[in-house]
Amino acid sequence: MKKIVNYFKDSYHELTQKVTWPSWDELQNSAIVVSVASLIIALIVFLMDFIFGIQHISFGEFIWKGLLGFLYGA
Repeated sequence: MKKIVNYFKDSYHELTQKVTWPSWDELQNSAIVVSVASLIIALIVFLMDFIFGIQHISFGEFIWKGLLGFLYGA
């Protein structure tokens, strides 16, 4: 039991004294970078799904299935 209590005391000490936490401005900047990168990647995936999801049925007729259409057979 003493080892468990000691573990939690050491963990608390490390989190409060040894860890360097980011400032509010650094945290906001990082959140913006992650959000923008996520949007860019989502757009790229959407465009790839849209482009490769177009299927030719017959002369002049196309359908769009997309990735989910291939996965679920819709």
